[in-house]
Amino acid sequence: MEIKHREQILDQFTRQAVPFSSAPAIRNQEALNRIVELAGAGPEDTVLDVACGPGLLVCTFARVVRHATGIDLTPAMLEQARELQRQQGLQNITWRLGDVLPLPYEDGEFSIVSARFAFHHFLNPLAVLKEMRRVCQEGGRIVVADSAPARGKADAFNAMERLRDPSHVRAMPVEELREMFASAGLAKPHVESYRLEGELEDLLRRSFPNEGDADRIRESFERSLSDDALDMASRRKDAKIYYGFPVAILVDQRFA
Repeated sequence: MEIKHREQILDQFTRQAVPFSSAPAIRNQEALNRIVELAGAGPEDTVLDVACGPGLLVCTFARVVRHATGIDLTPAMLEQARELQRQQGLQNITWRLGDVLPLPYEDGEFSIVSARFAFHHFLNPLAVLKEMRRVCQEGGRIVVADSAPARGKADAFNAMERLRDPSHVRAMPVEELREMFASAGLAKPHVESYRLEGELEDLLRRSFPNEGDADRIRESFERSLSDDALDMASRRKDAKIYYGFPVAILVDQRFA
């Protein structure tokens, strides 16, 4: 199962590398800045971003911290990350190709450990969060931003997302994310929520569902227009369907 899932991740994110990294909603600087702000990042901090993708959050952190590191499984994503670093003229960044279980770092090596839009791809998210806790120093901060559908709509949301992206495992409601933090030995996190807005056909153009599944996704969005069964705030405007992914940012301050 783990080998198959790893292959799905590499397949999906090699193909998604350019369209994902260039999507306006993913690149939204206000949302990226908010994560950095909530982490309390400053000039003495060292940051690790787990499953960093195209490096958007790493580069945002790098503008305010001493050093930022991004680790990701997909070479094509790290190519995008290095190009972004070059464009922004940032020097205080290290990129590493690798998996997250285990993280290839020493205990307490970083003062901030983050993950953005990654946890719904993990087969064992609790194990990843425990690894993030291990490499975060005492008094450091752990930040997780991810899709967080309402509890009663999570099954429908996840079924749709698995059609859209076969590497999707499961997005958790905020209540479960809080419970996961507790299970990892972390304090009750501060939580903020927002919607990541977009248009359905644009989303499908930068997704790579299996043959025939794009139409099934369209049908699920059509059905959700009346009752928001997907928790995507689906609405129609000018013959197009727009949505808002439910996103939660959780921030924990570690103490000895």
